[in-house]
Amino acid sequence: MSEFLQNSEYKKSLLKEIIKKLHQGAKPEELKDEFKGVLKNVSPLEIPLIEQELVKEGIKASEIAKLCDLHVLIFREAVQNALKIDDLKDGHPLKTLALENEAITKDAEMIGLYAATLERVTDKKDRENILNTLKELAQKIKSVYYTHYDREEMIIFPHIERRGLNAVSQVLWRKHDEIRAMIKKFVNLTNRATPEDEDTLKSIVNLARDLSTALVDMVFRENNILYPTLKTLLSEGEWVAIKMQEQQFGYYGITPGNEWNPETKPVFPHEISGISAEEMLSSIPQHMKDEFKKNNVELVPDNYEIRKEGDFQINVGFLNPETVELIFKHLPVDITYIDENDRVKFYSEGKRIFPRSPSIIGRPVQLCHPPKSVYMVNKILEAFKSGKRDTAEFWIQIGPKFVYITYYAIRDENGNYRGTLEVTQEVSHLRKLEGQKRLLDWE
Repeated sequence: MSEFLQNSEYKKSLLKEIIKKLHQGAKPEELKDEFKGVLKNVSPLEIPLIEQELVKEGIKASEIAKLCDLHVLIFREAVQNALKIDDLKDGHPLKTLALENEAITKDAEMIGLYAATLERVTDKKDRENILNTLKELAQKIKSVYYTHYDREEMIIFPHIERRGLNAVSQVLWRKHDEIRAMIKKFVNLTNRATPEDEDTLKSIVNLARDLSTALVDMVFRENNILYPTLKTLLSEGEWVAIKMQEQQFGYYGITPGNEWNPETKPVFPHEISGISAEEMLSSIPQHMKDEFKKNNVELVPDNYEIRKEGDFQINVGFLNPETVELIFKHLPVDITYIDENDRVKFYSEGKRIFPRSPSIIGRPVQLCHPPKSVYMVNKILEAFKSGKRDTAEFWIQIGPKFVYITYYAIRDENGNYRGTLEVTQEVSHLRKLEGQKRLLDWE
């Protein structure tokens, strides 16, 4: 133990020297080799802890924060050795993930630094300034779970799950959720904290320390387990498919470049077939095989063929006529479709609020309504066709039922009017809902 403390003290003394040089104007790039020597036998998780110890000794967080830039430089070099991300063009999804992790690492360290500073200051104004900084960092780090983490869970994990690596994705997802819970609590605490609230300030300091460690630990797991696995196993077509879906989730702390634009056809997880566990293992580096063995990860590839005989491809997914009918019958809403010529072309069956009969198929929609309300039907259709409006909504009470009716203009990808969709639903029960329900209450 004494040896560890001596090493820790030695590392801190070296870091102090580097901080002094940075304060005197040295650039992070110039000190990279010196800093690398300090990091040689230090785990990524130890650096934030040492930085927080320096805060306790009285060094300003703003000064130590300059070390984060150095840490990120070393971080990039370590990732480069493992993934060779500099060989990838800007915009490649794997490079984007790694660059985001640099930003996450820096922000995680800043959270730890300012929390450590908060722990030692007593001046009200200083506490207020630090709390404001922590609030900003809390709001920023919050976006990690609906950008970086959501992208991994929704568009990255399916590719490794197809290869039977469910254990890898499930372990990481659980860790993501633990971090999400910590961030939510951190946001709430920083939002309600005041400089005089000692108990809340103490909770913030403790939580920030744990959150900083958890975020850096996740970065380490991704860079050393997930990303090398992805780099080894995924084809260029799969990366193209991932790239196509990224923007709907957004990015953490960076704007990806656009140099990477392969003409390869996108390959989605369901399109990968004939996967062999033996072939996969033969291409995976030994340290990853050891990691899988240590964690009892068994490779059982998923070769399920989702497209069956008789299925037709729609924009996303596959259906057959029987399934389409079943889906419409079980929808909790009524649907009626009127084409661009105002003719009724389709309505859904099942439990309807307003009755329909097959006789109305092909009938002008104006003749499906009482004469006194045709003017309103035409007004809606004219507004839809001209592009002035896209929706019209109504709600009415019919006995005990509260009915919500919405009309939607249907347009093609070029904006051309292609008809109107009427959606009707009984929403009495929805109006009564309060609070939240997250668990099943089944017997």
